[in-house]
Amino acid sequence: MIICYLATTLWFVYFIESTKKVYTNQWAVQIEGGIAEAKNVAQRHGFELVNEIMPDFYLLRNKRISKRSLVSSDSYANKLLSDAQVEWVEQQVVLKRVKRSSGGGLGFSDPKWPRMWYLNRGNGLDMNIIPAWRSGITGKGVVVCILDDGIEKDHPDIRKNYDPEASYDVNDQDPDPQPRYEYSNENRHGTRCAGEVAAEANNNICSIGVAYEARIGGIRMLDGDVTDAVEAQSLSWKRQHISIYSSSWGPDDDGVTVDGPAPLAWRALVEGITLGRRSLGSIFIWASGNGGNNSDSCNCDGYTNSIYTLSISSATEFGDVPWYSEACSSTLATTYSSGSGTERQIVTTDLRRGCTEGHTGTSASAPIAAGICALVLQASPYLTWRDMQNIVVLTSRPESLNANDWTKNALGRKVSHHFGYGLLDVAAMINLAQNWTTLPPQRQCHLTYVGNGIPGRGAPVFGRLELELLSEGCRGTPNKVSYLEHVQAIITLSTSNRGEVQIFLTSPSGTKSTLLSQRPKDTSAEGFTNWAFMTTHCWGESSTGTWKLEVTAGSSICKLGGFCGQAFIF
Repeated sequence: MIICYLATTLWFVYFIESTKKVYTNQWAVQIEGGIAEAKNVAQRHGFELVNEIMPDFYLLRNKRISKRSLVSSDSYANKLLSDAQVEWVEQQVVLKRVKRSSGGGLGFSDPKWPRMWYLNRGNGLDMNIIPAWRSGITGKGVVVCILDDGIEKDHPDIRKNYDPEASYDVNDQDPDPQPRYEYSNENRHGTRCAGEVAAEANNNICSIGVAYEARIGGIRMLDGDVTDAVEAQSLSWKRQHISIYSSSWGPDDDGVTVDGPAPLAWRALVEGITLGRRSLGSIFIWASGNGGNNSDSCNCDGYTNSIYTLSISSATEFGDVPWYSEACSSTLATTYSSGSGTERQIVTTDLRRGCTEGHTGTSASAPIAAGICALVLQASPYLTWRDMQNIVVLTSRPESLNANDWTKNALGRKVSHHFGYGLLDVAAMINLAQNWTTLPPQRQCHLTYVGNGIPGRGAPVFGRLELELLSEGCRGTPNKVSYLEHVQAIITLSTSNRGEVQIFLTSPSGTKSTLLSQRPKDTSAEGFTNWAFMTTHCWGESSTGTWKLEVTAGSSICKLGGFCGQAFIF
């Protein structure tokens, strides 16, 4: 049975699918007045100050309780909240975050350059980076930060471009992001991602970074307990110094999990796009996920599904959909990565000063996109975060990518749930960026569906529910939307089997997006609570007209209960 209720929250969405939460002995606390006042509050209530997460938010620890517990310590939270200086408190919970790895011609001296097929094939089969290099655009002056398990800062292919100011160890709270070494080399992920962005060129060592003269930093934050505070501190680190943050991780891609940013991480993203880069907005690049083998949907990942992130998918050497790829309507574009056993993978730096030809998955795709954005920012430094996303939409190329779901939206742009708008094209991006007029401020039109549902009234036998919402795009108000960028449908829905549910949204222009596909492994009865499903497929279209939402649930019977509600953000 599916029951839809009125969605009332239009902004923050936080949902964790978990049977047991693990509570730490740390609290994130909002305290105004600076770090001195935070220390005073901590001392008054028997806590110690660990660090500043971001302005006005601090991490406090209480050694009187266990570092790990299955029970929350509400009395300690209440003690903090009783203090007049404390605005907000959150006990930190351990979150599960996984790294997203899947199981010619310039005379570079780097020995692996001939093997870097995704940069040097030409004939429309690479990402058109060489013309940028030939014109002197190499990422110089742009700072990129890899949020991961650390980076080997003394790697001979990285050390010249390493930027200590853009680096920090959030796990151990010290300035050194060097990975932890062990026999399995488990913490090689960040070093591999960093080399894709900024490995030095012409040094006879390994490979070449996409932006081989960019500055590269690393935040070590995945080699320990990942909490809301850890994510927030990482996403907001030196936001005036760092231009681009690259994240090749996220909630578990198991086809069951529904998870997204908690309050502080969400705030860090919002403040990043509003305050970062001197209010031009931080560029957040995110790997779309490797749950294809589990029939996962990246629209169940609140990071890639966010309007504030630039979600990047993967294509194989032959331009096919990789086995690990997740299809969803929030993916904006694609870069190359690994494919089947017969297809080549990505070349980059490796742990212990090594070199590899085996970097894989969307983990490898996101840093390539980060390097590409660094090239574009060198060419046009004053692009806003929305300028960058629009340039990606307008220049990405679908021609060499093979998918069975390519459609054209009302602007004639081809778009796919597997590849977004296509393969990033660096030369086209730079050409457009250098002639770009800054977009006007973003407008957000919020519309809420008020249905005529009758309690207990059954939907058709095959569990199909259709809702319609007539939109005027907030005409006659300061929030009038002339054309669309992101569209969110914020849904509250209960069901006996969440994995059976499919959700489709059709724009007034007829563009149909799959907001949620079936996830056979997800047998949860939790449903969705104010979950923001997002589509980029209507980009540039008019918001005016009738929007149609369709919910199906296999053989389940869908019933209306009271109100059947739907909220949109344009």
